Amino acid sequence: MSRTAWERDGFVIARGVFSPEEIQAAAADADRVEREFKHLVSTQNRRCRWQDNVFTGECQFDAFDPIIDLSPACAALARDPRLLSLLNDLYGEPAFLFKDKLIFKHPGAKGYALHQDWIAWGDTFPRSFLSLLVPLDPADEENGCTIVYPGYHHNGSLTAEDGNYHELPADTVDESRAVPLTLALGDVAVFGGFTPHRSNANLADRPRRQLYFSYTKESDGGDLRERHYKDFQEWLVRKYEEYGKTGTYFE
Repeated sequence: MSRTAWERDGFVIARGVFSPEEIQAAAADADRVEREFKHLVSTQNRRCRWQDNVFTGECQFDAFDPIIDLSPACAALARDPRLLSLLNDLYGEPAFLFKDKLIFKHPGAKGYALHQDWIAWGDTFPRSFLSLLVPLDPADEENGCTIVYPGYHHNGSLTAEDGNYHELPADTVDESRAVPLTLALGDVAVFGGFTPHRSNANLADRPRRQLYFSYTKESDGGDLRERHYKDFQEWLVRKYEEYGKTGTYFE
């Protein structure tokens, strides 16, 4: 990966980091997780994420967040020396896992509107936050791959720093600069917390399973994963209660 390109664009792609066989093994473990942990899939479980189906309007299960405690294969990938070496090169110092999700994006799943991943949670959300994508299925425009907009990360947060998630107006970016992160098995993509991105619906007849790992650098707090998930669960409880949703749990 080129650190120059990373600093200029706010994203980079590395091809062939893993073998297809390694990714297929992780995909098999993702299948096992989906089968064996069906009992965890509930709108009351704060581990689960949901998306509307663009064809039926149904609210369908979309992701487990976190995932590494359910999947040894995903946990191994999250801390694989090859990934950490790539991130160390981008940071210029050691990287630490901060957050981990497995997004299933089944056929029909709606995409995510334009946004930045960094959220101003006081001093608890590191500004070095970045995300690394590991596709378990080939990611392309038909099945709703992530789309990034290079260069805008230089402007920092493009929304109010009030501790809330905000979508960005479409005219925040020049659509002609959009870069779809089309990834084959074994590829990885990295983009910063301030890099605007979005995704379209999965209009294919196949899922777009993707591991979504986030990291921070040593000088920005080091290993903050446990603290992050504690803060994140408390934030989710408050957000759900604002919308009248009570009695949630984490399992």
